[in-house]
Amino acid sequence: MVRKNLSKNILSPVDNAWLRMELPTNLMMITGVFFIDQPIELAAIKEIMGSRLLRFQRFRQRIKQPRFSWLPAYWEDDSHFDINSHVHRIALPAPGNQSALQELINDFMATPLDFSKPLWQIHLVENYGDGCALLCRLHHCIGDGVALMRVLFSLTDDVANPDEQQTNKTDRSRSRTTNNGQKVRPFSSVLARTSKNGNLLVKRGLERLADPGQLLAGLKFGAESSAALANLLLLSPDPETPYKGELGVAKRCAWTRPLLLSDVKEVGRVCGGTVNDVLLTAVAGALGKYLRSRGEPIGGLNFRAVVPVNLRPADEELKLGNSFGLIFLSLPVGIEDPLDRLYELKKRMDAIKGTPEAIVAYGILNAIGIASREIEDIVVGLFGQKATTVMTNVPGPKEVRFFAGRPIKGLMFWVPQSGRLGLGVSILSYAGTVLIGVATDAALTPDPESIVALIHGEFEELMDLVRMAKESDAEMAGEEPDQELCEAITLSGNRCKNKARENSRYCYKHQKYVVLDASIAP
Repeated sequence: MVRKNLSKNILSPVDNAWLRMELPTNLMMITGVFFIDQPIELAAIKEIMGSRLLRFQRFRQRIKQPRFSWLPAYWEDDSHFDINSHVHRIALPAPGNQSALQELINDFMATPLDFSKPLWQIHLVENYGDGCALLCRLHHCIGDGVALMRVLFSLTDDVANPDEQQTNKTDRSRSRTTNNGQKVRPFSSVLARTSKNGNLLVKRGLERLADPGQLLAGLKFGAESSAALANLLLLSPDPETPYKGELGVAKRCAWTRPLLLSDVKEVGRVCGGTVNDVLLTAVAGALGKYLRSRGEPIGGLNFRAVVPVNLRPADEELKLGNSFGLIFLSLPVGIEDPLDRLYELKKRMDAIKGTPEAIVAYGILNAIGIASREIEDIVVGLFGQKATTVMTNVPGPKEVRFFAGRPIKGLMFWVPQSGRLGLGVSILSYAGTVLIGVATDAALTPDPESIVALIHGEFEELMDLVRMAKESDAEMAGEEPDQELCEAITLSGNRCKNKARENSRYCYKHQKYVVLDASIAP
């Protein structure tokens, strides 16, 4: 009877992989922060955690390591569970600004969770501006970023003072206990859909890879998958840069000012790219310029980002655990022109879309979770050699959410750098804005705020293209002659909307790609 009970609580192979990747110099912990303009009482937070978070069984359970190392770890109820061990109050020192909060987060990023208890903590950070912040720390073995963000937003409301009776009724209708924790109805009204990967390819791939013991058979379900596996294993090592090296314990974090999502979409409309293309273009440019500021040559430099891909069907109900694959995206950090960089990055991303690479990587994570420590170290080491950074993009709620009756002004999160990498970039959209967070190893990159400043500069350069396009549109509305506009055709197949340079048929971006005759040479 006991054996049967334990079998239901054994960590899945993928969850076990994230547990076993934990190192003192690279904690497998997701760190998030909610920014709130008004103070909140600690008692109110404990009440919300007790009534909403603890509906999920995992948050009452701790990891139990078996006596024999070859047996898998499993979840067990914490018989001494005390919410006071998980919800804490901290007063931020003066001046209570972003720099002070940043230093506090740095300390917690280097502090492991207590494995004798359930692997989560919530810290009420008082004296942050005129309000407070909620600092959340959750171990990756509980769930991936998509699952845990949905859990956190289940603690919030869409209005400041929801009708208590209606709230209770909704909670009862959406709560169903499962062996793996809590399973609730889709959060379509809370969290934007994170992926459209619930297609036939993903479903078939996950069906075949669900049983780790059949990993090799699963990887044979198609020639494309075999090719994807070979491509992953045969990737050349990433070039040596200051971002790579031996990790230390100390970590650093920083985050951008809110970027308007409408501006990001406008850049994509003008330049012919997705929101993700635009943001990654700005980040890649900033990473390149940071290297150049440290005297590093960047001409023609490329290095890879490990990008998680959500593999859940779009309509799947919320359940904990890790269900994502990985793709390796080569970032053109050596291309200085932002438009050229965007075109190249979009081309590379489009080449990956539709391939089974993410599913194959999911299978590899399964294998890591059941392999010996020696095999795990080899595979994780190989992945670390083939990439330089982890980059995630999680869409948050489209509308403002409320916690304990207070509006959440903004939020940010940082994911652990799997593969023992020293650089992580997190992108999160919320209520019409986008924040970009950077997490670094202090010994390798001690000043992530410098990268953040460069991200703002890169985005401003992209916004300049939007302003030029609007000027061109205005001239077209005034029936300016066509020869005043650039004659180039963009990669999206549309006529370039930039204004042509004086005495030229092309704008400053496209002129270098054409051979001009003497009659129109500038």
